Amino acid sequence: MKSYQLIHQLINLVEQLEGENQGREVSIQDFTGFLLNTVGNTNGHTVNNEVRFGNSDTAALDIAYQLDNNIGRLFVFMSRYAKSYIKKALDGTPLQTAEDFTALAILLTHDQLSKSELINHNLQEKTSGTEVIRRLIASGLVRQWDDIKDKRSKHIAITDEGRELLFRVFVDMNHVGKMITGKLTVAEKFTLQYLLQKLENFHLEHYEKKTILTKADLRDFASENLQAN
Repeated sequence: MKSYQLIHQLINLVEQLEGENQGREVSIQDFTGFLLNTVGNTNGHTVNNEVRFGNSDTAALDIAYQLDNNIGRLFVFMSRYAKSYIKKALDGTPLQTAEDFTALAILLTHDQLSKSELINHNLQEKTSGTEVIRRLIASGLVRQWDDIKDKRSKHIAITDEGRELLFRVFVDMNHVGKMITGKLTVAEKFTLQYLLQKLENFHLEHYEKKTILTKADLRDFASENLQAN
């Protein structure tokens, strides 16, 4: 049984809690608070349970398993899983990437946008965002026209073909959503949604205000404003 080590750790923690509460029987509520307090005092390190890592460099593992680093790494993995599912859902359609899908979905909810507006909404760099728009126009899913006041600016909108395709794709994307959330309970999904939305609000503000443009910006903001709570 692979959980023996975990069970042993839990027993040790219960014994430690009982030692702090001589003469009083502890409850599950006592243990929950004690466990959260214990985890919160581990100097931001998590337990090494990553199947991809070996044990040949403990210094590197210590860095990887700092709490913030571990969360960041798991976000990267989740993003790659999601992209692989989305790629399968888009198979047989003119849409090549997740960015193609999200760009078209954003256009569905607007009468029209400028190219730069769509690229910003889709959280892309100008070069890659322009390539996405080029593909959508070439596939007949998006149309473009000149801005009357500024001939250098282009406006774009979804076509009837794009709208029809998108609603077909939505069916398969529902399956993607269920795969991404895995076997989480409804309560866990609401908790995850709350936490992810909180992070989205934080990062979107920095994205829109362009506060993190260089490595120095990243270092300075992280060190000055994001100390562990």
